[in-house]
Amino acid sequence: MSVVYAERSSGRRSHGRGAALFAAFAMLCGFVGAALAQDAPAMDAAVHDPLVPWSAPSELTLLADQPSVSVPVAGMGSEEGGNFGGVNLSLNVNYMTDDMYRGVNYGEVATHKKSLNMQCSGELSFDLGRFPHPFVGVFVDVDDSDPISRFKEIRPYFGLEWKMRPLTFAIGDTSYIYPEREQFNTSEAWVKMTLDDSYLTGTDQPLLSPYIMAAYDYDINNGWYFEAGVRHDWVIEDTGLTISAVADVGYISGIQTVFVFTEPRDNGFQHYDIGILGSYSLNTLFDFPRRFGEWSLNGYVYYTGKFQNDILADSQVWGGFGIGFKY
Repeated sequence: MSVVYAERSSGRRSHGRGAALFAAFAMLCGFVGAALAQDAPAMDAAVHDPLVPWSAPSELTLLADQPSVSVPVAGMGSEEGGNFGGVNLSLNVNYMTDDMYRGVNYGEVATHKKSLNMQCSGELSFDLGRFPHPFVGVFVDVDDSDPISRFKEIRPYFGLEWKMRPLTFAIGDTSYIYPEREQFNTSEAWVKMTLDDSYLTGTDQPLLSPYIMAAYDYDINNGWYFEAGVRHDWVIEDTGLTISAVADVGYISGIQTVFVFTEPRDNGFQHYDIGILGSYSLNTLFDFPRRFGEWSLNGYVYYTGKFQNDILADSQVWGGFGIGFKY
């Protein structure tokens, strides 16, 4: 794994443009969402950072970024309700053994040793009825052992999600900001398509929710990242517990410098992930209604493997735990 410390002045310009676009988009979404909040139907909050099988969602989560799991609330009738407005909020705070993203361990690259990472993510989504739904969010990684900056990465993003059953389309833009390492700042545009396979299987819930996504780094790296994956949720009725299995595979093409400080030596299949996620509803545990939001304890265990020795990726078991909130 090679470390690149070459100066890139374009990274600083990207930071300014990305921050301005992010702020303008957030203000626009706020005005539109507030105007429609009283009349728009409900929508589950989702994290759209491509970090994790966005899971995105629900969670586009993603990860991306961190995965969110739909949590059942026992003993709650629809009359007790939750957030039925047009603006939804999702927050997650996790402690992870490693800062893994798209097959690369950021922590070992930056600090050359293992340490816990506190990872915080938040997203606002706006339900505009039959129109595409805007969303805006941010992911932050904090590592006390980083010798340069405790805030190792700030990853703001925004985009639109459009549900046309059985397909959900999402497009967006993600900025990668590395405090005190601004020469590596960059941005990418991405598109993602997820299939609601319950439409084809006739089941009440999706079976695998397969998705594909493509991201193009248009700033300093000038290359492609592709990903395909699946997710299945097991909801254990009347317990507040949901277990999810996820899997994905990543492919890179033409990226000059990938992610933080590292360089791939070729194009091709880069890494794969297999993971088990668990979510336990605190609403069920403490018997409080969803009108105060939905709280959950979350746990993650992943195995990341690399396909080829001549393409940058790490092979290891990693995971963590945290708390989530949706409203």
